[in-house]
Amino acid sequence: MTMPAQADPASIPGLCAGRGAAPEVVFYQLNAKVLERKDDIPEDAKQVVYYSLAIGHHIGVFDCFKPAFRCTTTVFDRVLDALKDSEEAHRKLSGLLRFGEITVDSTHIRPLMTAVEAALPTAPPDVAAWLDRLRTALDAIRREPAIYLMGRRLS
Repeated sequence: MTMPAQADPASIPGLCAGRGAAPEVVFYQLNAKVLERKDDIPEDAKQVVYYSLAIGHHIGVFDCFKPAFRCTTTVFDRVLDALKDSEEAHRKLSGLLRFGEITVDSTHIRPLMTAVEAALPTAPPDVAAWLDRLRTALDAIRREPAIYLMGRRLS
């Protein structure tokens, strides 16, 4: 059995500049809690509480998410270009344009943080600013793994 060849991300419609109107890419950060005091949430239930808050995005409810950072898809294409040397990070983030939505959780921190750190020194200022905001959000997830980001393409 032959496996289908994987498409070059640059060949996927919507991944390169020149789309006409400039849709946006927005990353939201889960930032709400059901209970206000940390000791109100038993440690073994924390993941369930955050998951319950987060599943609403699958049906279009964003009440628990706060927009963290955004850019045009033209800038996002340049971000992807800056991350092209990291296949895993590039594939993860380009999924946003392919599928319209991605989540970034604690399992993605290491490859994304490594790619961001490698790309920052040579990135143009607008791309570097976006990567720095992603780095800050990844650090927040590292400190509290139950929190995550959701990226969406808005057209």
